[in-house]
Amino acid sequence: MVSSKDTSKVVDMCSDEKNSAKPSRDEAEEAVRVLLRYIGENPKREGLVDTPARVIRAYDEFFEGYCQDPAAELGKTFEDIEGFDDIVLVKDIEFTSHCEHHMVPINGVAHVAYWPDKAVVGISKLARIVDIYSKRLVSQENMTNGIANCIEDTLKPKGVAVYIDADHQCMSIRGVKKRQSSTVTTTFRGRLQDDHSAQMRFLTMIGEQKKYL
Repeated sequence: MVSSKDTSKVVDMCSDEKNSAKPSRDEAEEAVRVLLRYIGENPKREGLVDTPARVIRAYDEFFEGYCQDPAAELGKTFEDIEGFDDIVLVKDIEFTSHCEHHMVPINGVAHVAYWPDKAVVGISKLARIVDIYSKRLVSQENMTNGIANCIEDTLKPKGVAVYIDADHQCMSIRGVKKRQSSTVTTTFRGRLQDDHSAQMRFLTMIGEQKKYL
């Protein structure tokens, strides 16, 4: 997982067409054919002939976050909002990511809040930050910290809170196969960490306060 401080490395790596470390599309498609053979399939049969190309196109979509800079999404701010000194929350941000350990889906919901100091950002940008971090191979812990780091480092707010609740298919459809389980991660920064009443108000706003009483 790449934190907001490492974002430029991700963007440079993705945008550099001469990067010899990145396989060609043909090489990537051949890797899919190898995996098909590994599971006992015949990549040349009619139903699978176009599968490698489809898989790589899907990967381009699933992992497009490597080519996007989350900090840049917060670059345009509004400094003419006067007299507002409270929590800004965007909740129920649905996302699908992929586990960095097994490369299977993670389906979840993120609640992202910050307490502005001088700059206010468009609310859709908070959802975009979630999208960018989720479209990479992640651990939920690093995704939670990455979102918070990006907001904290870029906007310099008085406080930040990130709460993620997700289903990891690496444990719901394989391994221990606990289909009803969910994983919750949180991080609180600044006022939303130090001020218990503000933290509880955030949890109340997302409907999770009873778990922490």
